[in-house]
This record gives sequence, structure tokens and C-alpha cells, in this order.
Amino acid sequence: MTLPAEWAQANGVEKGNEVSIRMSGKGTLTVMPESARTEESEAVIHTEGLDAGATERAIVAQYVLGRRVIYVDAGENTTLGSDHINAVYNAETQLMGLGVIEEAPERIAIRCSVDAEDFTLDNLLERLERTGSTMRNEAIKALAHGNPDLAQRALNRERQANKIFVLLLRLIFTAYRNPNLARAVGLSDGFPLIGYRAIAKNLELTADNAEDIAGIVMDAEDHSLNVDETTMRRIREFTDGVDEICELAVKAAVQRDYDLSNRVRTTFPELDEREKAILHDLPEMANEDLLQVREVLVSLQQTAQYAVRNAEIASNLALNEPSEHVTIR
Repeated sequence: MTLPAEWAQANGVEKGNEVSIRMSGKGTLTVMPESARTEESEAVIHTEGLDAGATERAIVAQYVLGRRVIYVDAGENTTLGSDHINAVYNAETQLMGLGVIEEAPERIAIRCSVDAEDFTLDNLLERLERTGSTMRNEAIKALAHGNPDLAQRALNRERQANKIFVLLLRLIFTAYRNPNLARAVGLSDGFPLIGYRAIAKNLELTADNAEDIAGIVMDAEDHSLNVDETTMRRIREFTDGVDEICELAVKAAVQRDYDLSNRVRTTFPELDEREKAILHDLPEMANEDLLQVREVLVSLQQTAQYAVRNAEIASNLALNEPSEHVTIR
């Protein structure tokens, strides 16, 4: 096989070396150096000139980029400060499968034990959606019953949601850089990766919305909204509707189902009107009480909008494949 000389030199491929060839079935032939079969890679973060926050962000970034081993290095004749050491351990608690494997005064080594083959992107998207839904329902139930413990439970789940989100990013970046791994994470080709990245971010933002509602519970007097039972019931029913389209949007994406994505879009206007009706029917109340109700409804409304965005992505994924709705030649 004759390959472009510039590409061969950049990837360390010489005459007689083996390469991997992959056919996507859609007119694409991918050639990869043999080294691309593994994701074993290392990165060294030099802490000189970086504060603790920047060091922590750099560790998270290298994790997302798929590095197997990350070294945090203070440099020659220098020791790591306590702030940088704390940054390493803070990052470790945020990231799934990451652990310190070696520690010296001037350097710490951390290794990621997660393998791409352990997960599929579809499964992780569904897990992230369920985590956000659980947080949202715990927060709304906490509002209805004035239960700060339930709200705190929702707040505690935010860390798990973030772990799943960052793991999704790691697998997406890894599959993009190494097409061999796309099949390992449940994809026949790399086309959906951009869409999955957007869906993952939208789901992470819906978890943030649930966190905001839980925060309102913690700050509100008696840990509940100052509304009557009828209004609270309507808010809970509105939440049920939001839950439904969030789940449908993710299902539409992973199943490549154009009809499900359309159901999300046709349901959203009804939810939008329901939110406006709740606000319109509120009795006169103190500004602070009114603001809390509005904040809860806005968080739920934003969550519904993220579901519509996910449904739009699902439509694109679905319409890229032959179905009863489209023929592709």
C-alpha cells in the first residue's frame, strides 16, 4: 500500500510496518498506524506557573483527552506544594476510574483504569439522563414536603452526574482519535460523536437545573414554596411532563427513532403553555416568594428546552440512516 509520505513520517510508519484498515460501510476507508490500536498514552503536567485551580483543570482535561497515565510534576529540584497536591486529590474524586499510583515529593502519577470496552455511549447517556431525572424529582418532592434531607440527596448526586458526563467526554474523544474504539463504545462509525457530545452537555445542564431547584429548597423558608396544594400539584405534574420528554429525547437518539424525536417537539408547546398558566394563576404574594416559584419553573422550562435540542440531534442521527421515512442512495 502506498501512503502519503508526510502522514507516514508523522505517524512513524515505515516500509514493511503493519497498518490497520477499517471500512465503515458508507464509502469511507480508514487507515491507522498499528500504534493506534491502543489508547496507552501519557501526559506530564508541569505545575510551574500553574496555580492549584489550573492544575486541577489540566488533570481533568488530560483525563477527557484519553490519557492513561498523568504525571503532575513540580520540576527539577522542586517539590510539589500542598495546594498542588490537594488539586490532584480533588481531581481524583471527580473522575471515574482515576487513582494515584505513585507519589514522590516532586511528582505524582495518577492512572485511569477505565477501558473503553467497559461502557457504551448509549448506556452512559441513558445513565446521565436518569441521574438528572432522579435529582429533579427529589428536588421537587423536597419542595412539596419541605424536606431538606431529600434536597441534600439531590445535591449530592450532582457529583455522580458530573463523573458520568466527564467519562462520556473521555470516551467520545478517545473514539474520535482512534476509530478502532468507536465500535467498542457501541458505534458502527464516528458520525454520531459530535451529536453525542452535544447531548451529553445538554444532559449535564439539566442536572445543573435540578441542582438549582434543590438549592432553592435549602434556601426557602420552611424549605418549601409558599403556594397552595393545587399549585404545588400542578408544578409536580409539569415536572412529570418534563421528565417524559427528557427520557424520550435520549431514547430517540440511541434508537435512531425519528418518530420519538417528533413526539418531543410536538409535546413541548403544551408544556410551555402549562408553565405560563401556572404563573398566570398565581395569587398575589411577596416578591421573594414569587421569585422562588419563577426560578423553579424557569429551571424546569430550561430542562424541557434541552430535551428539544436533544430531539433535534436525534432527528439528524435518525435521518442519516434508511428507514420508512427516508431512502438514502
